Amino acid sequence: MTEKVPDPLTASAASTEWWRGAVIYQVYPRSFADANGDGVGDLAGITARLDHIASLGVDAVWISPFFTSPMKDFGYDVADYCDVDPVFGTLADFDRLIARAQALGLKIITDLVLAHTSDQHAWFRDSRQSRNAGRADWYVWADARPDGAPPNNWQSVFAGPAWTWDARRGQYYLHNFLPEQPQLNLHNPAVQDALLDAARFWLDRGVDGFRFDAINFAMHDPALTDNPPAPPGGKRTRPFDFQRHVHNQSQPEIPAFLARVRALMNRYPGRFSVAEVVGEAAEPEMQAFTADDRHLNSAYGFSYLYADALTPDLVRRADAAWDGRPGQGWPSWAFSNHDAPRAVSRWSRGRDPDRFARMAMLLLMSLRGNVFLYQGEELGLPQAEVPFDRLVDPEAIANWPETLGRDGARTPMPWRADAPHAGFSTAEPWLPVDPRHPSLAVDRQEADETSILHLTRRLIALRNREP
Repeated sequence: MTEKVPDPLTASAASTEWWRGAVIYQVYPRSFADANGDGVGDLAGITARLDHIASLGVDAVWISPFFTSPMKDFGYDVADYCDVDPVFGTLADFDRLIARAQALGLKIITDLVLAHTSDQHAWFRDSRQSRNAGRADWYVWADARPDGAPPNNWQSVFAGPAWTWDARRGQYYLHNFLPEQPQLNLHNPAVQDALLDAARFWLDRGVDGFRFDAINFAMHDPALTDNPPAPPGGKRTRPFDFQRHVHNQSQPEIPAFLARVRALMNRYPGRFSVAEVVGEAAEPEMQAFTADDRHLNSAYGFSYLYADALTPDLVRRADAAWDGRPGQGWPSWAFSNHDAPRAVSRWSRGRDPDRFARMAMLLLMSLRGNVFLYQGEELGLPQAEVPFDRLVDPEAIANWPETLGRDGARTPMPWRADAPHAGFSTAEPWLPVDPRHPSLAVDRQEADETSILHLTRRLIALRNREP
């Protein structure tokens, strides 16, 4: 009997494609761990708690935005792509986080928000000065209609028209989200170059990949054609829901830009790229954005994230969309994250949430592709109930009470059941700790081998043994 010698080419591919089938733990930095006692989580807090993440057996950590920001949308309004916001720490703190993660065998993935910036970004401040400014066409500007109305009927995700008048330029600018998040003009190659430079900055600093936020909002129809009405039916709690978004998102030029992103990342072996694709029928775009070896490695949509119920039909449809045919790309899956109500509350509807959380974890860890595990999901945390006077999410405030909002999925991580604020911080947290969460804290579950925390570790170990 001869010993099998590993094929060097196969071994090399395995090392650079570590992400295939990976379990990726998402950290929402404001709510994970507060090291400096100001009530807001930070990079040093993440570093101090990386041992917990590593103990789960996951492959990587995705950290939501920590870049310089006025925090109108809590980091998704970026004012400087190449620095850390002081509320989270410094670049030196980030370097220490990277070093500790590497020592623990964890990859680090960061968010990149490419469709828009903050209105406080230097690019936008220059662009709005005049129509002849150096970056005049770095954002999406358009003249008013003859009666002064916005250029078309596009609506923003967070309620209201997707256009805001700027008196300095005498034009409207586009924003698919908040008015403080002006839309970049990615049809402009100079804008693409600047965004690739930002990605290069973090790749050079040691990150192992990027999660690209709402990537199908990256481009718009330059003709500014009105969106058609949505078909009858469906939930409508904001003006955005009344349209089919065929002109303000999902444009055919996006894959060519993603090919440029992939070309850059190919210069850094072993780096991973995954896109968030927004919409109820995202699978065709997910597959276009990940097709062959020229685009992104993976993508995920909202198949599970916003589903009101977990049904056999939902699982069958999600699985059937990714049948593994050649050139199709590689899916990623998430049941919960910082934008969606926690799955255990959406799906169990109060009926034995602990058993439901266990069943959901078993399903998540059995899916083909990559899986995202949101902080607290390993504890079976239910959606927090945040009183109106403590809400900070602009979407929830604008659409109260019809939209559940995002704050309930963003409350502090419970570390120690009997500590003030469940061990998250020594100060009053930016969002309150739900009264139900301390009993599910990490220290309580560590001491109970029958807990969902221990079950999660066993399931991840099984997934790693039987890919």
